[in-house]
Amino acid sequence: MNAIKRTFQKVKKQGNGALIGYITAGDPNPQATPKIADALIRGGVDILELGLPFSDPIADGPTIQAASIRALAEGTTPMRVLEIAKQIKQQHDVPIVIMTYYNPVFRLGVEHFCGSAKDSMVDGLIVPDLPMEEASDYRKVAKQNDLDTIFLAAPSTTNLRLAKIVDASSGFLYLVSHFGVTGAKTTIEDSTMQLIRRVVPFTYGLIPLAVGFGISKPEHVQRVINAGADAAIVGSAFINISQKNCKNITAMLKELQATAQALKLATKITK
Repeated sequence: MNAIKRTFQKVKKQGNGALIGYITAGDPNPQATPKIADALIRGGVDILELGLPFSDPIADGPTIQAASIRALAEGTTPMRVLEIAKQIKQQHDVPIVIMTYYNPVFRLGVEHFCGSAKDSMVDGLIVPDLPMEEASDYRKVAKQNDLDTIFLAAPSTTNLRLAKIVDASSGFLYLVSHFGVTGAKTTIEDSTMQLIRRVVPFTYGLIPLAVGFGISKPEHVQRVINAGADAAIVGSAFINISQKNCKNITAMLKELQATAQALKLATKITK
């Protein structure tokens, strides 16, 4: 049984949903990323999602776009991200998922990228711009390297295609909570709750359902978990904290840990 599956089973036994934390590797610099990861994990993040900085992140909003620009300016390369992942895994028994656009995977070669990810103790991959229909070779190589292939479903995904995406996915299904790009929001719309309830019958008993895009507050986490999601994904909220405190690493890490703690507490299933 792989690490992601074990994690979901563990939190379920505890009566909780999982908290998945996203950070852009290399932001504000590569040396800070393991410290940020440590703060989030100490705060309660169950799965860490490391974003591989890319020059044209089409699924990401201004917060993560800016983080990618800062990370690239610091010389963060795909191989450096994998080195960072290994460094974190050597310190923490927490699954690590790499989120990357397909261009870096293609440039390095699917076999080389996946092999390097395995060597770096990575547990899964998210490639948001790689459609499930075009991913057969990627899925094959990823499976050979014990990497979960996490696909995305959107509000516009039809039931027929949703069933196919669930079948192609492993680790968890990433449900995009709303139309548009990533970014912290002040409220979670009722339409997101309806979307979760529509998708749950397709994932129940087959694969955990994780909801992301716009989730930034404990009340957001609580709503999506109690609507039936197995995990909440939080990214921009953590990156905003890092950017705000980029010149005071001690304050940054303290606030990141406290925020993760508050978000993790909200994963308690109450219904």
